[in-house]
Amino acid sequence: MILASVALMIAACGNNEKIYDATGTFEATETTIFAEQSGTLLTFDVNEGEAMAMGQEIGLIDTTQTWLKIQQIDATKEVYQSQKPDMERQIATTRQQLTKAQQDEQRYHELVADGAAPSKMYDDAANQVKVLQRQLDAQISSLSTNTRALDKQTAAAQVQIDQLRDMLRKCHIVTPTKGTVLEKYAERGEFVAVGKPLFKIADTEDMYLRAYVTSAQLQNIKLGQQVKVFADYGDEQRKAYNGTITWISSRSEFTPKTILTDDERADLVYAVKVAIKNDGYVKIGMYVEVKFSD
Repeated sequence: MILASVALMIAACGNNEKIYDATGTFEATETTIFAEQSGTLLTFDVNEGEAMAMGQEIGLIDTTQTWLKIQQIDATKEVYQSQKPDMERQIATTRQQLTKAQQDEQRYHELVADGAAPSKMYDDAANQVKVLQRQLDAQISSLSTNTRALDKQTAAAQVQIDQLRDMLRKCHIVTPTKGTVLEKYAERGEFVAVGKPLFKIADTEDMYLRAYVTSAQLQNIKLGQQVKVFADYGDEQRKAYNGTITWISSRSEFTPKTILTDDERADLVYAVKVAIKNDGYVKIGMYVEVKFSD
């Protein structure tokens, strides 16, 4: 009888021993996609529960007005380009007159030196050269100023075109990451404004759980540590997964009311994240147990 009692006590103790060190729930990285432009949703191919690939285009906001503005400014840009002066052609006449005046100046200089012409003729020729040179410099300066102004206007028009093309790009709704659609907030044909949420997506392949440990347990865990994770499917059905500790909080916090720790008397705990690879059975919010060591 004594031996039987001892055996029962050992069995009772064995049944009460917990096979886990911490508990928590599964979470996933969730991303809400917002409308970046205002307009009517011409297409919006999104269904809740559907898997999406990164960079997949799933919708289009009306681009008509943006496209028309691009055409308008592009035409204005061409007008600026056509107004740019042909400097060499416009100063050709003045340059030719200056060359002729310089030749006359040289000829009169030789005649005056030989005493064959009065010095006044040489002075007039020299003054004519100076006048034409000033005219040529003024023309070049004016044409250069006009050219720079038109270049700046052309550059400003190009910036506007680039801005509109960016707006045009944002009319195409593209998934920023892979994942599964959790919620859908808009429908095809609906008018959306900038900042309106369109749908929420979560990466359900690479999931993680958030558990809480006491300070006494910190000495047994570290970043990169491999742990055992047990998903609870109810009715005492559990499935084991391999997990990796990816984050340990650097500061303590009061025990959340919905969290159970290995030491329920502890007031302060530390949050821990454990990443797992989902095989398709793990769901967000599912209860989970963690074993840090064998």
